[in-house]
Order: sequence, then C-alpha cells, then structure tokens
Amino acid sequence: MTQTVNWKPFDSIDDLAEAVCQRVLTAAEKAISANGTFKLVLAGGTAPVKAYQLLAQKTVDWSQWVIYYGDERCLPINDAERNSLVAEQVWLDLVNIPKSQIHPISAELGAETGAKKYAPIIEAAGKFDLVLLGMGEDGHTASLFPGQVHDTEELTHAVHNSPKPPSDRVTISAKALSNTQELIFVVSGAKHEAVAAWKQGEDLPVSHICPVNGVDVLLSV
Repeated sequence: MTQTVNWKPFDSIDDLAEAVCQRVLTAAEKAISANGTFKLVLAGGTAPVKAYQLLAQKTVDWSQWVIYYGDERCLPINDAERNSLVAEQVWLDLVNIPKSQIHPISAELGAETGAKKYAPIIEAAGKFDLVLLGMGEDGHTASLFPGQVHDTEELTHAVHNSPKPPSDRVTISAKALSNTQELIFVVSGAKHEAVAAWKQGEDLPVSHICPVNGVDVLLSV
C-alpha cells in the first residue's frame, strides 16, 4: 500500500506538543463514544513526552484508556532510558488509568522473549484507535531501522542490531502499527535531511507505515 501523508508544520516544539495533546484527547473522545474504549500506542522522544506532560494536567475520565508502547529498549525496568519509565513518571502514574490497561513491553527479559510475550497482547488489541510515532535522523521509527529485515507478517520484532544503543530492543511491527484508525508522526529537532528524503519518496522505515486512513506528520524542525 502506498503511504498517504498529510504534513502539518508548527513554529515551536511547545506548539507541536499542544497540538499532539489535543489530537489525543479528540481521538479518545471519539473512540470511547463509538466503542467504549480508547487504544493508544505511545512513542518516545522529546515532543511526545511534552505532550504527555500536558495530558497529565487534563481533567479526563481515564477509565477507558488502554495504553501500549511502540517499542522499548532492552534495559532494566527502572532504567531512565526506558520509554515506559518516562511515560509513567510524567503522565501515567499521575492519572487514574487502571494498571491492568497499561501494557509495557517486557524488554528487560531480552529482545526475543520480550517480543514473544508482547505479540499476543498486540494481537488481542486488534485495531488501535491512535498510534503515535517519532522519527530519527536516519528515518527510523519505533525500533524499525534502515537496512534491517524482519518477517513482515509478525506483530512484534526482536531487534539486535540497533545503530543507537542499546543494540537490543523490542518493537511493534510496521504491519501492526499500520492497523490503526489514526496515526500521527511527531517530529522535532534536526531532522531536515530525513524529512526531505521522506518527501522525495526514499525507502525509509517511516514510509513503511501505511494505515488505510493515511498518516499525519506534525513537525517542528
């Protein structure tokens, strides 16, 4: 499937984070109204974390929110570089989302075991309501890196050769990330070359995420 991209530039990272926060809240209201639940996949990175800090300040009925992670580094649970720890500290531990509805990746068990344990959780989730993703300077997203080959039918992948430390990670697959009602890339920082390559149609991991409804790229670069 060819990726359909809608580019939305912002003047500052603060404006970007506020826009992401509002998009999440709108998607939640829509999904809960339609289905009684809101299934959200979180990204790591500076701008998403700023958005999570804003969400923590909102007065929301969190009881129907269900949280997943796009990827995780194979580090101890309490390591400051874990996506889950950061999200918990700035948002999830501060609101009343039931713990049973927050699904961290067991990456501390190693890439193979972590991926194997997360796959049935992703399968049970079915179609997500909203997926948030970032992008690296090399065009990677989640822990899907350029030049790496994975089984395209898998829902999760064990990653062993990340060009950024740590080398071992667990990631949701492009197939599973694409199975969503809405998908937002949140891009900030020195990513001009990767954005240009993406716009020119180069083969980058970000371009492999192809939801039926297309993707929105909210960016401040």
